[in-house]
Amino acid sequence: MSNSPNVAEFDNEGSPRPRHHGLVLLLAGVLFLEATALAAATVYLVVELMVDRPDSFVSAVALTVCAAIAAVWVGAIAVNTLRGRAWIRGAAVVVQVLIAAVALGSFQGVLPRADIGWLLLFPAIAVMVLLFTKPVLAETSRRDT
Repeated sequence: MSNSPNVAEFDNEGSPRPRHHGLVLLLAGVLFLEATALAAATVYLVVELMVDRPDSFVSAVALTVCAAIAAVWVGAIAVNTLRGRAWIRGAAVVVQVLIAAVALGSFQGVLPRADIGWLLLFPAIAVMVLLFTKPVLAETSRRDT
């Protein structure tokens, strides 16, 4: 056993395996769920491109590519949350503000969808709150590469 409070045990290669606070694990879990939802949206958009004829093919492809990039980016934020990287806080705040903007847009317009709005807004608020808790701030303070 190591003297470090964040080291629980050793993996198969003999490297220390970090122990994470529950709030850090919850934050990473919500981020992984968001990445999974974005990946599912990307698959849906690809299927729609093959099945239906969009009004603007170029816009449909651009939206699909943006969704794929977002899925990969949010997944990278989630992985690096578990690695304790400091940059994830700023990246996660930007992503959550964008998600909240889409959620708020879902509550209004010609065809408002409050159900989708709430499904997007609740995790975004949860991530924003979790990002600034003491355990998450303490574990995401590594500045090395």
